[in-house]
Amino acid sequence: MAEILDGLKISKEIKQEIKAEVEKIVAGKRRAPHLVAILVGNNGASKAYVNSKVKDCEEVGFQSSLIKFPSTVSESELLEKIDELNRSKAVDGFIVQLPLPDQIDQEKIINAIDPRKDVDGFHPENFGRMALEMDTFLPATPFGILTLLERYNIETKGKDCVIIGRSKIVGRPMSILMGRKDFPGNSTVTLTHSYTKDIEEYTKKADIVITALGDPHFLKGDMIKDGAVIVDVGITRVDDDSPKGYYLAGDVDFDSCAEKAGWITPVPGGVGPMTRAMLMKNTIIAYKTSVYND
Repeated sequence: MAEILDGLKISKEIKQEIKAEVEKIVAGKRRAPHLVAILVGNNGASKAYVNSKVKDCEEVGFQSSLIKFPSTVSESELLEKIDELNRSKAVDGFIVQLPLPDQIDQEKIINAIDPRKDVDGFHPENFGRMALEMDTFLPATPFGILTLLERYNIETKGKDCVIIGRSKIVGRPMSILMGRKDFPGNSTVTLTHSYTKDIEEYTKKADIVITALGDPHFLKGDMIKDGAVIVDVGITRVDDDSPKGYYLAGDVDFDSCAEKAGWITPVPGGVGPMTRAMLMKNTIIAYKTSVYND
């Protein structure tokens, strides 16, 4: 049976490290780092995710603010608020929770965020710096996966790594980061997607498989080789007959893959908590490099 890459455990350790750092900052008579989240509309998943971020801020000692807009908010109103946060000396980092309503150009919103406060790591400047292996904010989920591999000392140098899914948030940046000259990195990376023929031909040869499809139980045990490292980014609600009416499923068919893999992330409790922890990590990095924090 595979050993578990316990994202919940590691995320708690990271938040404790950040909390200790914040306590030193506050003891030195400096203000705590401040993270702001903008939530547009009433999407249930977005609300739950933002609320969890506010809770994380409380745990580590950050100041946090939640700005809510109705789903009818105009693009110009949202851009005005972003400009205000960009100029605020009291805000170190902020996020705009995605997705946004149809009347708002999502790319325009991302581009309007000051790259120095872009703790989600989505701004094109930060993405470009990441691709060039320069210091920058990494997208929270890929950052979390890298940190999980690092904390468990998973060897990546010279390994064959297959990424399933090419989203701008996970798959594409993950493919860049796993091929970088660093640890974790130095892998030979194959980026697969919906047009890739016979994906199992790639996954069967892979030492590391990172899947971010949103397709429950897609990766089966007969699609991987013995001893592979399996990282499951997917999380989908699947209806069932339980009292809740659903269960959370990853892209990986856990039972069949766990019999063959060397390491595997669970869902929930794997990549998700690491994503949240890395947002806190990016925020304290923003605080320490802020032009306003004298």
